[in-house]
Amino acid sequence: MRAVLSWMQEFAPVAGDPGDLADQLTGIGLVVESVEIVGSGWEGIVVARVLDLRPHPRADKIQLVDVDAGDGEPLQICCGAFNMAVGDLVPLATVGTVMPNGLEIARRKLRGEWSNGMLCSAAELETGDDAGGILILETGATVGAPLADALGVSTDIVFDIDVEGNRPDALSIIGIARDLAARQGVPFALPTPKLAVSGGPADDVTAVEIEDPVLCPRFGVRVLRNVGNGPSPQWLQQRLLAAGMRPINAVVDISNYVMLETGHPNHTFDLDSIPGGQLVVRRARPGEQLVTLDGVERRLLPPDGSGIGRGLGDGVITNRDDQPISLAGVMGGFDTEISDRTTNVLLEAAVWDPMSIAHTSRRLNLRSEASTRFERGVDPLGIERALDRFCELAAELTGAEIAPRVVVAEPEPIRPTVVAVRTERINHLLGTDLDATTMIGYLEPIGFACSAPSTGGDGVERFEVTIPTWRPDSAIEADIAEEVGRHHGYENIPNRVPLSVHVGALSELQLGRRRIRRAFVAAGCAEALPMPFLAPDDLAAAGVAAESLTLANPLVSEESVLRTSLLPGLLKAVAYNQSHQRNDVWLFELGSVYLPVPGGGLPDEPEQVASILSGTDAADAVRLVRSIAGLLNLDLRIRNADRPGLHPTRSGEVVLGGKVIGEVGEVDPGVVSRYGAQGRIGWVRLDVEPVIAGLTAVVRVKDVSRYPSSATDLAFVVDEDIEAGVVEETLRTAGRQLVQSIELFDVFRSPQLGSGVRSLAFAVTLQAADRTLSDEDVATAREQMIDEVTKRHRAKLR
Repeated sequence: MRAVLSWMQEFAPVAGDPGDLADQLTGIGLVVESVEIVGSGWEGIVVARVLDLRPHPRADKIQLVDVDAGDGEPLQICCGAFNMAVGDLVPLATVGTVMPNGLEIARRKLRGEWSNGMLCSAAELETGDDAGGILILETGATVGAPLADALGVSTDIVFDIDVEGNRPDALSIIGIARDLAARQGVPFALPTPKLAVSGGPADDVTAVEIEDPVLCPRFGVRVLRNVGNGPSPQWLQQRLLAAGMRPINAVVDISNYVMLETGHPNHTFDLDSIPGGQLVVRRARPGEQLVTLDGVERRLLPPDGSGIGRGLGDGVITNRDDQPISLAGVMGGFDTEISDRTTNVLLEAAVWDPMSIAHTSRRLNLRSEASTRFERGVDPLGIERALDRFCELAAELTGAEIAPRVVVAEPEPIRPTVVAVRTERINHLLGTDLDATTMIGYLEPIGFACSAPSTGGDGVERFEVTIPTWRPDSAIEADIAEEVGRHHGYENIPNRVPLSVHVGALSELQLGRRRIRRAFVAAGCAEALPMPFLAPDDLAAAGVAAESLTLANPLVSEESVLRTSLLPGLLKAVAYNQSHQRNDVWLFELGSVYLPVPGGGLPDEPEQVASILSGTDAADAVRLVRSIAGLLNLDLRIRNADRPGLHPTRSGEVVLGGKVIGEVGEVDPGVVSRYGAQGRIGWVRLDVEPVIAGLTAVVRVKDVSRYPSSATDLAFVVDEDIEAGVVEETLRTAGRQLVQSIELFDVFRSPQLGSGVRSLAFAVTLQAADRTLSDEDVATAREQMIDEVTKRHRAKLR
């Protein structure tokens, strides 16, 4: 839509720099693609009178024209047009003029004759398409006057606006002016067309019947008599050209002008070609055809009964004899076209079903400015204004006589939509904090009538909004929010992240699995993914419970048992790596085991995480457990216990919160051998569910001491049934705040120690957080730890 600034200013005193106006229009949703200055480029073009015409002595297609440019002296011009006569007033581009197309006029010789300027056609002045002859001016123009003054043309600003599909009102000068006036806070007014009516009323000579109210909910006509058709005045042509439309004649130009101004298309019929002046609006019937204004015979499509899509059929306007005379909302018929002999005109403006117009125009490839507006929706109550505005201009420019009354067919009254608006809801949709008064201040200037706000018994503030009929795109509360947002200014709404349901987030179980995997990787293990299917004797070979589930349809017969332990699969992985000279590998797996349940049915499938440490012993496995405990912030304890598949004296249970959740130690040498592996192999297994339940987002940290530490070794002879972990805990408790770390580094047995006892050697590191330890501090702590162990565990210091 090309919006001409001077045209908009006839309805509102909008003003400003073109760039600022473009920004304002864009800010309210009317995106300006470009800004163009029209009516310029005529500097140096004046009105000249033709004094003499004579042939060029050496060119048949050029004549010599003597003109008076205002100084009374004849000026010779070489011209290729022959439509002039002596006494005609014509536009003359004097020497030095730069034409609108960039051509600079200079004094030139054409076949030996001098040309002192150029006489201009409408195309060269960019006021029309006629390039075949010189533009003949009205006789009242002053010779020598600038052409722009003589034609009443001034420089104007045109905004090329990209109108979105939900803004049909913006396909009119009035609609854009209304929005821009509201944006600038200036008054907007629609002048009432002034009509002088005469003769018999219109309903004496015409009538309208609507057979299909869905196709056409409202149809209006007026009658004009003694219409004198001819060229439209220059100001009207200039307006149309600036708006992107080609002037044709007065009646057509007025029709296009009113459509651009009001946004409501209209159509003119030769009243004398319509029997009885009667019109009927209906759908096309099978076999009907119509010759449209472009001279093409169109096959009309009737509805197919589905009522959807192309099944709607074409809409037509017929005469009293039921003959189609117009393709509804798309193009008029050839037989009722306005001609030079037309004196009586039947003018119509209607409201058409957007879907019907869209399908007809696309099917017949008849796209027009009118069909575009009908497809988006026009103001059903704007018919009278469009008709009256046409009549006002027709009376002024063509001398038409206007018959009294507008004949309107309306099967059902058109009533505006009323929407209940909640202030809180509008603010929620926009992310604003506006009060109802401010919202109403934005809505009323653009024609949305509002009631006074009130608060109901539920404490919610509401007000009612009556949506104007020229806004068929608005119908619900969200549409009102959009209007408030446009005129409040989206740039004034702070950016925020919309509050919505977050989808795709990881569950607590998934997050816990990830933390466990990261902990084992950080401890130096690589993840392995053995298959969950085992051979029937694999579980027995691993020393674990052989009771298991057998698959009815295994992938291969050698793997027909579901695992009840992760140990067989990881042992096979170690054996495979050792067979490829990778002897020291640390692997872990997090997966399910499948435990039969009493009575049959689906198995229990607890998740476990296990790590197998090739080339290590039980001590390394214990260190891995402690490392995992530190990484996951868990209080894991270890105590001696015999575990299936593990070395009987080098295995233990992992305890969390007093509950056994796993095992640690060395794989039994017999199991290692049966799986084709070799060497000592450490083993750690934990139940995943209690580990995840014990995870916490709060990590316990303590300051790192800046003071030096002191190391001491303590070796105790204790009974075989006393666990090393218990002795370690006693040392830690006795040392209180000074014990930084304790590590069991040696277990020794010999006949010299005696039977049923062993030596446990611990490396103890002492460190204070606030000072350097003195010899006395170290001695006291060492003495306390020795006393506590010997007293509690009947131990002897070696």
